Amino acid sequence: MLNSEVIMGLLIPFAGTSLGAAMVFLLSKQISDGLQKVLTGFAAGVMVAASFWSLLQPAIDSSEAMGKLSFIPAAVGFLVGIGFLLLLDEVTPHMHMDNMVEGPQSKLKRTTKLILAVTLHNIPEGMAVGVVYAGWIAGHNGVSKAAALALAIGIAIQNFPEGAIVSMPLRAEGMPKAKTFWYGVMSGAVEPIAAFITILAASAVVPVLPYLLAFAAGAMLYVVVEELIPEMSEGKHSNAGTVAFSIGFVLMMILDVALG
Repeated sequence: MLNSEVIMGLLIPFAGTSLGAAMVFLLSKQISDGLQKVLTGFAAGVMVAASFWSLLQPAIDSSEAMGKLSFIPAAVGFLVGIGFLLLLDEVTPHMHMDNMVEGPQSKLKRTTKLILAVTLHNIPEGMAVGVVYAGWIAGHNGVSKAAALALAIGIAIQNFPEGAIVSMPLRAEGMPKAKTFWYGVMSGAVEPIAAFITILAASAVVPVLPYLLAFAAGAMLYVVVEELIPEMSEGKHSNAGTVAFSIGFVLMMILDVALG
């Protein structure tokens, strides 16, 4: 049975997405290219820092009994996570982040492909939060309640701009504000679901928790390298994306070290 602290932790990232989607009521009809690069770069920086300090480092620390081979769970889990997202990317019909505003049409509606794209990105984030909370529940070495909360808050911060990146392009295509907000919220609903399922699975296989931590890190970094970094680096305003990446990285690092 999950206690209130765990439930709150699982819902924090979802709240970040919802608040970001609500920006459709405050901002103009379309996000500028420069602002989108800033938001994307910031999200990428948070995810990279979270992947190392909140996931890979605890995976290595909790495997210290293996001595010089303590890298094995982190290495294996990381590569499996990359492979899983690669497979999911191939079999799921979606639009990449850099085609959210302009891109080729297909049999699927454009709005449906956009929602699928962001939902795909949110799955590893939900898994990451679920794995860390599962580690804390199980009393696993290297995972604390504060570290789990830090990761949840960090992903919520990253989800805020992502929520805006979802809702604003839909609004730019003429969709009503309330409907774009609802789609943005629903795209984030997969996170607490993925987190809950991961907790159930991880609780049953506590001995492989280091592999699951690294798996979540690999899945998150796949999204960063495949989608976010190319989006923030192409065309004009790439420097703004790089600066935002640095700020996001440092903010998540501080959050994890201070709370962890």
